[in-house]
Amino acid sequence: MGTPQPGRRGGERLSAPRIVYFGSGAFAVPPLEWLHGAGYPILAVVSQPPKPAGRGMRLQKTPVHSLAESLELPVLTPARARDPEFLAHLRALAPDLIVLASYGKILPQAALEIAPLGNWNLHGSLLPKYRGASPIQYALLNGECETGVTLMEMVAEMDAGDIYLQTMEPIHPDDDYGTLEARLAQRAASLLLEGLERLQAGTLTRTPQDHAAATYAPLITKDDTRIRWEEPAEQCRNRIRAFSPKPGAFTHWRGKTLKLWKAEVAPRTEDAAPGTIIAYAPDDFRVACGEGALRLLEVQPESRPRMDIRAFLNGYRPQLGERFG
Repeated sequence: MGTPQPGRRGGERLSAPRIVYFGSGAFAVPPLEWLHGAGYPILAVVSQPPKPAGRGMRLQKTPVHSLAESLELPVLTPARARDPEFLAHLRALAPDLIVLASYGKILPQAALEIAPLGNWNLHGSLLPKYRGASPIQYALLNGECETGVTLMEMVAEMDAGDIYLQTMEPIHPDDDYGTLEARLAQRAASLLLEGLERLQAGTLTRTPQDHAAATYAPLITKDDTRIRWEEPAEQCRNRIRAFSPKPGAFTHWRGKTLKLWKAEVAPRTEDAAPGTIIAYAPDDFRVACGEGALRLLEVQPESRPRMDIRAFLNGYRPQLGERFG
């Protein structure tokens, strides 16, 4: 049973809280759009600083930064959320509530002490499952059939605060990180507005997490994205799904990197070492795994664009018996 969230005065409905919104990635875009569209007062948007990207290494703003500018909202991009100058600015804004989604850094305790109505985090999992930076990727990597979004209170320990609301989302067999993140972002937007409505009505409650049931989804490393052909084909495919459309799962072939974007599980009867090409046809290009095989559908050779398997076969002429590794 949840405990009531304090904030309502004398039984009357609270006015709309003044909000500072922290966000950077695509997951945080719909919640900001919906928040703005619903007319909530957004004092500022805080996002990661622009970073060099692409072949020209030109500075690129985060998706949230770009959206905030298009909505004519003030944008702050501190190098560190604990910088005294930034914290002073945040205090001067005097927000009633801080909302965070896919910001990319943990807020210091000094920031969590500013907003009287609390500090909310939209997290892309059903907490306490998959605490950490990569909950959507790990749900796919582990072959989960469902996941969701949690609206929670931020505390010093990562993703360990009380839960306000949760919503479940099924994971479809053809989902990858991009498609699943897009749906979860819409769920997050809806959950945020529901939480705000309940806060204003005085009906929002909070429930402590079961810390003993916590699992973790740490920051993705390059090695996480490497295909391990000795794994079962289903696990290899899950690794591809988890890292598409970014940063991409990869293998090595002919001394260069080959990214794998789409594949499906296929049978094999051949006795071949994992990573060996065992079938060569535009509609059946198969590579042996520890169990079963992967039928590759879309790949990307090093320094080349993504291409379907027919273009790859025509341009690179892989041979039966060659190995990826």
